[in-house]
Amino acid sequence: MPGFERFGKEERKEVQDVLDTGVLFRYGFDSARGGLWKAKSFEAEFAKRIGVAHCHLCSSGTSALSIALTSCGVGAGDEVILPPFTFIATIEAVLNAGAVPIFAEIDETLCLDPEAIEAVITPRTMAVLPVHMCGSMGRIDRIKAFCDKKGLILIEDACQAVGATLNGKAAGTFGDMGCFSFDPVKTITCGEGGAVVTDNKELHTTAEAYADHGHDHVGEDRGREGHLFLGNNFRISELNAAVGLAQLRKLNSILKKQRAHKKAIKDALAKVLGLTFRDLRDEKGDSATFLSFFLPDEITARQAAEDLGKAGVDGCFYWYDNNWHYLRMWDHLKALRSLAKLPVRLSEHCPDYQQLSLPRSDEIISRTLSLQIKLSWTKKEVSQRTDKILNVMRDLC
Repeated sequence: MPGFERFGKEERKEVQDVLDTGVLFRYGFDSARGGLWKAKSFEAEFAKRIGVAHCHLCSSGTSALSIALTSCGVGAGDEVILPPFTFIATIEAVLNAGAVPIFAEIDETLCLDPEAIEAVITPRTMAVLPVHMCGSMGRIDRIKAFCDKKGLILIEDACQAVGATLNGKAAGTFGDMGCFSFDPVKTITCGEGGAVVTDNKELHTTAEAYADHGHDHVGEDRGREGHLFLGNNFRISELNAAVGLAQLRKLNSILKKQRAHKKAIKDALAKVLGLTFRDLRDEKGDSATFLSFFLPDEITARQAAEDLGKAGVDGCFYWYDNNWHYLRMWDHLKALRSLAKLPVRLSEHCPDYQQLSLPRSDEIISRTLSLQIKLSWTKKEVSQRTDKILNVMRDLC
């Protein structure tokens, strides 16, 4: 991780194909493009890769979330249950749909705790939006069973989990829809891009139209297409899709390299007393973008993060103080600061996020560190990095 570590002749060839046609738009211009459809090719190959019927490639993981929520009918006043450990885009997509984010605790998978969902359900609950954080899934099978039982929509945020599986089933394929990101620092990248996937043909048709101003994409003349409903512009360009197509074809080798690097470091750290690892429900299905582990308490974790930085170990994340990925630091969310009036402001059911208490999530995240796993490391660099980490941890634990 990330995919840009493996840019090469494959990406250049796919991009040059697009430039040679002069058609950067993903729809139409059939005669000019000469049969080259990079976005469509990506969609077909990605759907086959993860074992799902339909895929729609879009402009970002954020737009994928918005497309999925809207396509599934989530809207004004509906409540959506999600975890406090995610990227802010998950929450922004819910708010922009006019829906209300409802936070539930995580567990030591670093993902939504299925047992915590029922505690926050109300008659207004419409959907559950679990997030597969740091490259691996939590108890998504149990979350799916719960949603099926309660008649709730299940949308997966798999933006950080491309290539992850649970018992052979891919992240993003358990729910009604799954969302992926291919931004600059994801396992595979389009530069900017995302995707929604589903086995439901009707949801796919809705998503494809909504992402392109409601166009029904019937026929070959774009100017004569019908409009199913009002939509948005979440289209990806053929240039971005071309980069992603080359990256997708490297996914197996990327995962193999990540897993090897992670295993080497994890095996060494397993000997450190007082250090425990994230609960992985299926270690073989971990995409291995991060090695996440727990220290005994917040004080030790903070000190470890500081000492690792001083030792030259880059890519070490202490999420509890991170203002991108954990609720604790999101003052703009807590105050609902927005440039436009959000429908959620008018809802008497909107929680007071300033007073929100998630003690179990705080306890877990406050003692969690995650080490980014890179593709570009040599064996020597992995060994040197491991030695630095071990030296810090042995002094602390």
